[in-house]
Amino acid sequence: MIRPILLALLLGLAAQTVHADTLKRIQDSGVLRIGHRADARPHSYSDGAGNAGGYIVDLCREVAASLRQQLKRDIRIEYVTVTAQNRFEMVRENKIDLLCEPSSITISRREIVDFSIPTFVDGAGVAFRGKEIDRFEDFAGKKVGVLGGTTTHELLRSTLSQIGVRAEIIVVKDHRDGIRLLGEGKLDAYFADRAILASLWGRRDRGQEVQLGKRYFSYETYGLALQLGEAPFRLVVDRTLARLAREGRIEALANKSFGMSADELLRTMIAINSLPD
Repeated sequence: MIRPILLALLLGLAAQTVHADTLKRIQDSGVLRIGHRADARPHSYSDGAGNAGGYIVDLCREVAASLRQQLKRDIRIEYVTVTAQNRFEMVRENKIDLLCEPSSITISRREIVDFSIPTFVDGAGVAFRGKEIDRFEDFAGKKVGVLGGTTTHELLRSTLSQIGVRAEIIVVKDHRDGIRLLGEGKLDAYFADRAILASLWGRRDRGQEVQLGKRYFSYETYGLALQLGEAPFRLVVDRTLARLAREGRIEALANKSFGMSADELLRTMIAINSLPD
């Protein structure tokens, strides 16, 4: 009779075998499956024709180019649309090889997926109507929209609870819906990653009385998510990102996507990521 601990170990090894060796699967199939979002502009989005674009998607295209060189064969990219709610399950269930969207690196998430070296530094911000919102206390009595399944949702919920501020938190289906509801006056504020808010705010209907707050309510680091236990594949990803950082290409890609020069915080992250090969 197999002891429970030994059985658990064997089952764990079997599970790893099912999902292991991403590089071999890519070598055999000639396909890199990347997960991207439809609504996380300028990091990861679908344009009017349904094509994937964005700063982080561009980084993943560079990973595909590295794979072509290392595996010495043509590698086709298969774009798979994910949501904020299912993105990490798509990685765990081996439906995508690389999650290419603004995924904040957290300790709890590292229990279920692995992450590359950082791709971006951002934080929570707010777009609002009426009186300026500069602190969590300013949300009192307001209808606040937030995207479910995100670190900003958890930050907003937990912080308001801790400080005893009562607000109506409304979970929206995507960022565009949040900004739309805000513009229509159905929300008083929308809480999300500030870079995404800045992009959506810049594309809003000019008649809308919507303001973009200046404050960061948190600081978060993004990374590309991949399956646990895939060290050889992660090495390709990290080597690509480090090379792009050394060559100044990460900053160039960010400047192109954001339409402005990288700030000091992002340039510091890029300098730290400029690891020697």
